[in-house]
Amino acid sequence: MSAKAVNGDILQAIGGIPSETKDTVVEAIGVDKYFGAHQVLKDVSLTVKRGEVVVIVGPSGSGKTTFIRCINHLEKIQKGRILVNGHLIGYRERNGRLYEDAERNIARQRREIGMVFQRFNLFPHLTALGNIVEAPIQVRGIARAEAVETGKALLARVGLADKANSYPAQLSGGQQQRVAIARALAMRPSLMLFDEATSALDPEMIGEVLEVMKELAREGMTMIAVTHEMGFAREVADRVVMMDEGRIIEDTDPTRFFTAPASDRSKAFLARILR
Repeated sequence: MSAKAVNGDILQAIGGIPSETKDTVVEAIGVDKYFGAHQVLKDVSLTVKRGEVVVIVGPSGSGKTTFIRCINHLEKIQKGRILVNGHLIGYRERNGRLYEDAERNIARQRREIGMVFQRFNLFPHLTALGNIVEAPIQVRGIARAEAVETGKALLARVGLADKANSYPAQLSGGQQQRVAIARALAMRPSLMLFDEATSALDPEMIGEVLEVMKELAREGMTMIAVTHEMGFAREVADRVVMMDEGRIIEDTDPTRFFTAPASDRSKAFLARILR
Protein backbone atom coordinates (compact mmCIF):
# COMPACT_ATOMS: atom_id res chain seq x y z
CA MET A 1 0.00 0.00 0.00
CA SER A 2 1.32 3.44 -0.89
CA ALA A 3 2.46 6.09 1.58
CA LYS A 4 -0.76 7.91 0.74
CA ALA A 5 -3.04 5.04 1.72
CA VAL A 6 -6.30 6.45 2.93
CA ASN A 7 -6.42 4.24 6.00
CA GLY A 8 -3.63 6.14 7.75
CA ASP A 9 -3.62 6.99 11.42
CA ILE A 10 -5.27 10.40 11.18
CA LEU A 11 -8.02 9.21 8.89
CA GLN A 12 -8.65 6.20 11.10
CA ALA A 13 -8.95 8.54 14.07
CA ILE A 14 -11.80 10.43 12.42
CA GLY A 15 -13.52 7.46 10.87
CA GLY A 16 -11.96 7.83 7.40
CA ILE A 17 -12.73 10.05 4.44
CA PRO A 18 -16.43 10.11 3.52
CA SER A 19 -17.11 7.61 0.76
CA GLU A 20 -17.35 9.35 -2.60
CA THR A 21 -17.85 7.92 -6.05
CA LYS A 22 -16.09 10.65 -7.99
CA ASP A 23 -12.33 10.64 -8.52
CA THR A 24 -12.31 14.42 -8.98
CA VAL A 25 -12.69 16.35 -5.72
CA VAL A 26 -12.29 19.93 -6.93
CA GLU A 27 -13.11 21.30 -10.36
CA ALA A 28 -12.84 25.05 -10.91
CA ILE A 29 -13.83 26.21 -14.38
CA GLY A 30 -13.17 29.71 -15.73
CA VAL A 31 -13.47 31.47 -12.38
CA ASP A 32 -13.50 35.26 -12.27
CA LYS A 33 -13.62 37.26 -9.04
CA TYR A 34 -13.85 41.01 -8.55
CA PHE A 35 -13.52 43.26 -5.53
CA GLY A 36 -15.35 46.29 -6.82
CA ALA A 37 -13.76 47.19 -10.14
CA HIS A 38 -10.58 45.26 -9.36
CA GLN A 39 -10.41 41.80 -10.89
CA VAL A 40 -8.46 39.47 -8.59
CA LEU A 41 -9.12 36.14 -10.35
CA LYS A 42 -9.00 35.86 -14.12
CA ASP A 43 -10.34 32.74 -15.82
CA VAL A 44 -8.91 30.39 -13.19
CA SER A 45 -9.38 26.68 -13.88
CA LEU A 46 -8.02 23.88 -11.71
CA THR A 47 -8.81 20.19 -11.22
CA VAL A 48 -7.73 18.28 -8.11
CA LYS A 49 -8.05 14.49 -7.95
CA ARG A 50 -8.84 12.50 -4.82
CA GLY A 51 -5.74 12.08 -2.67
CA GLU A 52 -3.77 14.79 -4.48
CA VAL A 53 -1.80 17.47 -2.65
CA VAL A 54 -1.72 20.72 -4.61
CA VAL A 55 0.42 23.58 -3.35
CA ILE A 56 -0.35 27.07 -4.64
CA VAL A 57 2.50 29.57 -4.64
CA GLY A 58 3.01 33.07 -5.93
CA PRO A 59 3.67 36.65 -4.85
CA SER A 60 1.43 38.55 -2.47
CA GLY A 61 -1.66 39.82 -4.24
CA SER A 62 -1.62 37.10 -6.89
CA GLY A 63 -5.05 35.74 -5.89
CA LYS A 64 -3.99 32.58 -4.02
CA THR A 65 -5.97 33.12 -0.83
CA THR A 66 -8.97 34.55 -2.66
CA PHE A 67 -9.12 31.46 -4.85
CA ILE A 68 -9.18 28.92 -2.03
CA ARG A 69 -11.73 31.06 -0.16
CA CYS A 70 -13.92 30.82 -3.25
CA ILE A 71 -13.72 27.02 -3.11
CA ASN A 72 -15.85 26.96 0.04
CA HIS A 73 -17.82 30.07 -0.93
CA LEU A 74 -16.31 32.36 1.68
CA GLU A 75 -15.91 34.63 -1.35
CA LYS A 76 -18.50 34.78 -4.12
CA ILE A 77 -17.41 34.42 -7.72
CA GLN A 78 -18.73 36.53 -10.59
CA LYS A 79 -18.10 34.07 -13.42
CA GLY A 80 -17.39 30.38 -13.89
CA ARG A 81 -18.19 27.60 -11.46
CA ILE A 82 -16.58 25.54 -8.73
CA LEU A 83 -17.57 21.96 -7.99
CA VAL A 84 -16.53 19.84 -5.00
CA ASN A 85 -17.26 16.12 -5.23
CA GLY A 86 -19.31 16.88 -8.33
CA HIS A 87 -21.60 19.40 -6.63
CA LEU A 88 -21.75 23.10 -7.38
CA ILE A 89 -20.49 25.13 -4.44
CA GLY A 90 -22.58 28.12 -3.41
CA TYR A 91 -24.91 28.08 -6.40
CA ARG A 92 -27.74 26.20 -8.09
CA GLU A 93 -28.07 25.99 -11.85
CA ARG A 94 -31.42 26.66 -13.49
CA ASN A 95 -31.94 26.99 -17.24
CA GLY A 96 -28.22 27.37 -17.77
CA ARG A 97 -27.86 30.21 -15.25
CA LEU A 98 -26.37 30.13 -11.76
CA TYR A 99 -28.28 31.41 -8.73
CA GLU A 100 -26.83 31.69 -5.25
CA ASP A 101 -27.92 28.79 -3.10
CA ALA A 102 -29.72 29.02 0.24
CA GLU A 103 -27.40 29.56 3.17
CA ARG A 104 -28.43 26.28 4.80
CA ASN A 105 -27.37 24.37 1.67
CA ILE A 106 -24.07 26.24 1.50
CA ALA A 107 -23.44 25.43 5.16
CA ARG A 108 -24.15 21.77 4.41
CA GLN A 109 -21.62 21.82 1.57
CA ARG A 110 -18.97 23.37 3.80
CA ARG A 111 -19.14 20.37 6.12
CA GLU A 112 -17.15 18.43 3.53
CA ILE A 113 -14.46 21.11 3.28
CA GLY A 114 -12.05 21.71 6.14
CA MET A 115 -10.18 25.00 6.20
CA VAL A 116 -7.24 26.14 8.30
CA PHE A 117 -6.61 29.87 8.26
CA GLN A 118 -3.56 32.05 8.89
CA ARG A 119 -5.06 32.96 12.24
CA PHE A 120 -6.22 30.15 14.46
CA ASN A 121 -9.76 31.46 15.12
CA LEU A 122 -10.22 29.26 18.17
CA PHE A 123 -13.02 30.05 20.61
CA PRO A 124 -11.17 31.60 23.57
CA HIS A 125 -13.77 30.47 26.11
CA LEU A 126 -13.51 26.78 25.12
CA THR A 127 -10.73 24.33 25.89
CA ALA A 128 -8.77 22.66 23.10
CA LEU A 129 -11.11 19.68 23.28
CA GLY A 130 -14.14 21.94 23.48
CA ASN A 131 -13.08 23.71 20.29
CA ILE A 132 -12.82 20.37 18.49
CA VAL A 133 -16.12 18.82 19.58
CA GLU A 134 -18.36 21.89 19.18
CA ALA A 135 -19.01 21.66 15.43
CA PRO A 136 -19.44 17.86 15.20
CA ILE A 137 -22.05 18.04 17.97
CA GLN A 138 -23.86 21.19 16.83
CA VAL A 139 -23.56 20.82 13.04
CA ARG A 140 -23.31 17.10 12.36
CA GLY A 141 -25.41 16.03 15.32
CA ILE A 142 -22.80 13.58 16.60
CA ALA A 143 -23.35 12.33 20.14
CA ARG A 144 -21.18 14.11 22.69
CA ALA A 145 -19.49 10.92 23.88
CA GLU A 146 -18.49 10.01 20.33
CA ALA A 147 -17.33 13.56 19.57
CA VAL A 148 -15.21 13.64 22.74
CA GLU A 149 -13.64 10.28 21.94
CA THR A 150 -12.79 11.41 18.41
CA GLY A 151 -11.56 14.79 19.68
CA LYS A 152 -9.17 13.16 22.12
CA ALA A 153 -7.88 10.85 19.38
CA LEU A 154 -7.25 13.83 17.11
CA LEU A 155 -5.48 15.78 19.85
CA ALA A 156 -3.25 12.77 20.44
CA ARG A 157 -2.58 12.50 16.73
CA VAL A 158 -1.39 16.10 16.48
CA GLY A 159 0.77 15.68 19.58
CA LEU A 160 -1.45 17.48 22.06
CA ALA A 161 -3.02 14.70 24.13
CA ASP A 162 -2.00 16.50 27.32
CA LYS A 163 -3.60 19.81 26.24
CA ALA A 164 -7.25 18.71 26.06
CA ASN A 165 -8.26 20.93 28.99
CA SER A 166 -6.04 23.89 28.09
CA TYR A 167 -7.54 27.12 26.81
CA PRO A 168 -6.17 28.84 23.69
CA ALA A 169 -4.47 31.54 25.79
CA GLN A 170 -2.47 28.79 27.51
CA LEU A 171 -1.18 27.37 24.21
CA SER A 172 1.63 28.47 21.93
CA GLY A 173 0.86 29.60 18.39
CA GLY A 174 1.98 26.27 16.97
CA GLN A 175 -0.17 24.38 19.44
CA GLN A 176 -3.19 26.55 18.63
CA GLN A 177 -2.75 25.90 14.93
CA ARG A 178 -2.53 22.15 15.52
CA VAL A 179 -5.79 22.37 17.49
CA ALA A 180 -7.28 24.25 14.53
CA ILE A 181 -6.22 21.42 12.21
CA ALA A 182 -7.72 18.83 14.56
CA ARG A 183 -10.92 20.89 14.70
CA ALA A 184 -11.19 20.89 10.91
CA LEU A 185 -10.54 17.14 10.74
CA ALA A 186 -13.23 16.44 13.33
CA MET A 187 -15.85 17.31 10.70
CA ARG A 188 -14.55 14.41 8.56
CA PRO A 189 -13.94 16.52 5.44
CA SER A 190 -13.14 15.07 2.06
CA LEU A 191 -11.01 18.15 1.27
CA MET A 192 -8.65 20.26 3.39
CA LEU A 193 -7.72 23.84 2.49
CA PHE A 194 -4.73 25.51 4.15
CA ASP A 195 -4.32 29.28 3.81
CA GLU A 196 -0.76 30.14 4.84
CA ALA A 197 -1.22 28.00 7.93
CA THR A 198 2.29 28.79 9.21
CA SER A 199 2.57 32.47 8.33
CA ALA A 200 1.49 33.73 11.77
CA LEU A 201 3.88 31.43 13.65
CA ASP A 202 7.30 32.03 15.11
CA PRO A 203 10.00 30.20 13.08
CA GLU A 204 10.55 27.50 15.72
CA MET A 205 6.84 26.62 15.69
CA ILE A 206 6.48 26.24 11.93
CA GLY A 207 7.97 22.76 11.82
CA GLU A 208 5.45 21.22 14.21
CA VAL A 209 2.52 22.39 12.09
CA LEU A 210 4.14 21.39 8.81
CA GLU A 211 4.76 17.91 10.22
CA VAL A 212 1.03 17.44 10.85
CA MET A 213 0.27 18.64 7.31
CA LYS A 214 2.86 16.23 5.90
CA GLU A 215 1.32 13.38 7.84
CA LEU A 216 -2.10 14.21 6.44
CA ALA A 217 -0.67 14.24 2.93
CA ARG A 218 1.04 10.88 3.41
CA GLU A 219 -2.22 9.38 4.60
CA GLY A 220 -4.23 10.36 1.55
CA MET A 221 -6.11 13.53 2.46
CA THR A 222 -6.94 15.66 -0.55
CA MET A 223 -5.31 19.00 0.14
CA ILE A 224 -4.87 22.44 -1.39
CA ALA A 225 -2.30 24.50 0.47
CA VAL A 226 -1.36 28.11 -0.11
CA THR A 227 2.10 28.51 1.34
CA HIS A 228 5.52 30.13 1.05
CA GLU A 229 7.13 27.04 2.60
CA MET A 230 9.03 25.80 -0.43
CA GLY A 231 10.48 22.83 1.44
CA PHE A 232 6.96 21.60 2.11
CA ALA A 233 6.08 22.02 -1.57
CA ARG A 234 9.16 20.08 -2.68
CA GLU A 235 8.58 17.23 -0.27
CA VAL A 236 4.83 16.78 -0.20
CA ALA A 237 3.13 18.30 -3.26
CA ASP A 238 1.95 16.22 -6.17
CA ARG A 239 1.61 19.44 -8.13
CA VAL A 240 2.76 23.03 -7.69
CA VAL A 241 0.50 25.75 -9.06
CA MET A 242 2.03 29.18 -9.62
CA MET A 243 -0.31 32.18 -9.62
CA ASP A 244 0.45 35.71 -10.70
CA GLU A 245 -1.87 38.68 -11.20
CA GLY A 246 -4.96 36.55 -10.73
CA ARG A 247 -4.03 33.83 -13.20
CA ILE A 248 -2.54 30.35 -13.02
CA ILE A 249 0.64 30.61 -15.06
CA GLU A 250 2.14 27.22 -14.24
CA ASP A 251 0.81 23.87 -13.04
CA THR A 252 3.40 21.11 -12.88
CA ASP A 253 5.16 18.59 -10.66
CA PRO A 254 7.52 19.89 -7.94
CA THR A 255 10.71 18.59 -9.55
CA ARG A 256 10.04 20.39 -12.79
CA PHE A 257 8.83 23.55 -11.05
CA PHE A 258 11.92 23.90 -8.86
CA THR A 259 14.50 22.80 -11.44
CA ALA A 260 13.10 23.96 -14.77
CA PRO A 261 10.12 26.31 -14.39
CA ALA A 262 8.47 27.06 -17.70
CA SER A 263 7.72 30.75 -17.26
CA ASP A 264 10.09 33.64 -16.70
CA ARG A 265 7.75 34.88 -13.94
CA SER A 266 8.14 31.60 -12.06
CA LYS A 267 11.91 31.78 -12.47
CA ALA A 268 11.99 35.31 -11.06
CA PHE A 269 9.74 34.32 -8.14
CA LEU A 270 11.90 31.34 -7.22
CA ALA A 271 15.10 33.35 -7.54
CA ARG A 272 13.74 35.83 -5.02
CA ILE A 273 12.14 33.43 -2.56
CA LEU A 274 14.91 30.79 -2.51
CA ARG A 275 17.89 33.11 -2.22
